Amino acid sequence: MLEYYEPLLDLERPDLHNTLCVVLTLKEAVDGTVLRAVVERLRSRFPYFYVKAALSGQDVVVKPNPLPMIVRSSWEPILLNSEESGFHLASWKYEGSRVAFEVSHTLTDGVGIMPYIKSAMYLYLSETTGRSFDYEGFRLPGDAIPDSETGNPFNDKDIDAINAPFYEKKPITDFFRLVDDKTKIDKRVFFLKLSESQVMKYCKSHDGSPNALISVMMARAARRYDPESTKPIVISVAIDTKAMLGNSDNYRMFASDAKLDFPKERSLDDVSKSCTIARIQLMVQAQPENSLWYLKQRRLGKKPAPMDVSQSMAFVSYVDSRSFGPLQPYIENLFIVTSLLKVSDVLCEVTCINHSFFIAYMQPFVSDRYFKCFLRELKWSGIDYEVIASEPLRISGIEPASCPQNSI
Repeated sequence: MLEYYEPLLDLERPDLHNTLCVVLTLKEAVDGTVLRAVVERLRSRFPYFYVKAALSGQDVVVKPNPLPMIVRSSWEPILLNSEESGFHLASWKYEGSRVAFEVSHTLTDGVGIMPYIKSAMYLYLSETTGRSFDYEGFRLPGDAIPDSETGNPFNDKDIDAINAPFYEKKPITDFFRLVDDKTKIDKRVFFLKLSESQVMKYCKSHDGSPNALISVMMARAARRYDPESTKPIVISVAIDTKAMLGNSDNYRMFASDAKLDFPKERSLDDVSKSCTIARIQLMVQAQPENSLWYLKQRRLGKKPAPMDVSQSMAFVSYVDSRSFGPLQPYIENLFIVTSLLKVSDVLCEVTCINHSFFIAYMQPFVSDRYFKCFLRELKWSGIDYEVIASEPLRISGIEPASCPQNSI
């Protein structure tokens, strides 16, 4: 039987599979030959990403995959856990100066994947530039792999001692929606660039944080989009459970979320007041006791909320991209893109590098009217932005095989 901290792979519902994708734009066109060599070199340092799905009794588990990880010169999606991906649960792709790593979100989260991305760029740029970079802060082949990175991330926590969460928010089911049954599906992603100094100055002046600020801007945009609606706006904000309990090294996926609500009767005119309320809501939900309670429920076998049921209008995730140090001058931008599931109508993935915030804004519908409302809120607040690009959301899915060829 799987331990509670091991990946929970579900191959029965591929439509509910979530893929995590890190996209970087480099200053020069990507050299595929160098990239393939780098990807293979990193196998010894990050063996937990070079895996395939296998059956062990009734459980779907992961085991080492000796086949080369796919590195393709195309942005078109493939199916992970299939022959075209070498049965890997991850793959690389590149196109022009863009390079991306796609991985099953059940294996890892944004914080867990960044050390691998950093190490790949370290080796790649060392080779293509001919420079010797300071290796401090990078995980490289030949390094010892600590247990904190691969073992039970909560081994030192007394999960049984928690008897109740610090705070439990009552769910709101009838909230403001941007999507209905008649909405035409057309999944798209918009890439935005914002000034880090401008955003942080605004946060300081309005008692905000990047998560709270983006959430308030999205709530205000929803009211602008449909001022007649009386329904409350609900926005989910990602919480890093591992970091909350003192472990930022482990690669495993342990993200939960807090729910922020903005009822109609609470005015959003005062941004400072709105940010303060949002931060308080985040604070009471992002507590170690709440994280321990979440882990206890998971260990007891309680299933998470279904991924095909809407839980909020929007989902906001701010991933600590961790400084790329000496590599930053060679990287134009960094975005995180994920599959658009039905848990929320729109999704904002936020990263920060090179003194800029980068937002991948994803939506499953054709109209860009709400997106423009969101941009107007940023402009009204005096936050400059640049829409770098807009394109169809092209992200790999998963083969719904029962993996008989990989049974163990």
